[in-house]
Amino acid sequence: MEELRESESAVVHEMKLVLAYDGSEHAQAVIDLACDLPLKGSSTTLMAVLRTQHIQGHERMQAELDRIQTRLEEKGMLVTSALKVGNPAATLNAYSEEIQADLILMGAKGLRATLGILLGGVAQQVVEYSRCPVMVVRAPYRGLKDILVAIDGSIYSQKAMEYIAPLCTSETRRRCSWLPEAIDLHLIHVLPPPIPPDLPARAWAVGPEVIYPAPTPPIDTDRIEKEEENQGKNILELATSLFHEAGLSSKRVMPRGDAATEILAYAKENQVDLIVCGSRGLSEVVSWLLGSVSRKLVHYSGCSVLIVK
Repeated sequence: MEELRESESAVVHEMKLVLAYDGSEHAQAVIDLACDLPLKGSSTTLMAVLRTQHIQGHERMQAELDRIQTRLEEKGMLVTSALKVGNPAATLNAYSEEIQADLILMGAKGLRATLGILLGGVAQQVVEYSRCPVMVVRAPYRGLKDILVAIDGSIYSQKAMEYIAPLCTSETRRRCSWLPEAIDLHLIHVLPPPIPPDLPARAWAVGPEVIYPAPTPPIDTDRIEKEEENQGKNILELATSLFHEAGLSSKRVMPRGDAATEILAYAKENQVDLIVCGSRGLSEVVSWLLGSVSRKLVHYSGCSVLIVK
């Protein structure tokens, strides 16, 4: 047991984080979240990126970084501040790749005036091109208690699950080192939308003409949907087992419909604090969780979103 504790402690100390800051309310939420997580001993870079036209804000931003660095260090974090000039998304991603960061924390939206560091769309660009997981944080920060993991059975959702419950030894899993002690874990697998019963009989317009498909046997929608449900149950059971190995119990749901819509609706209804999903999912021929879903979650979610690469 003592060896296990030492191993877990080592993981915490080796974790490298990049905290993007621009003075906005969402960036303040990033700092509040970081102060609230068990990140003692972690190596953290507090970074602000000024666009060239806002270089006159250098001294004011450096003073902000110094103040926040002191606050983070009081929490036991090993902090380095960095103030750079350039394209925000490209600079953040390049630096994160250079230090081989384990996680980027950034606000969902940034300032649109004066300093104008993390403008709208930058978070999406960081998520799109980063080689490490990115947590897009939304204000106000309410704590991190209810966490929703979206899964579809792909290798990408597998990575998301293993990020929350990584292997500690070859046979033992543990919870992610920065997760709070008391969390409620929710698992969601969204089944494809119902098959319209009149699908084979539909006509398609091609220019001025209308093409009616040749008569075909009726589609056994009940059988197809039952197979989808059975597959979904298996995916959820495997996920439940994986998290159970890490000592995490979970609640499972399996709605049917548009993936992003159902995930967002569940998160809102259950006051979820963080949505976790892979950057991509199964191919469009097989299932639903494509890059477009993660983009929609980042853009439309009312809570924070963690995209795992």
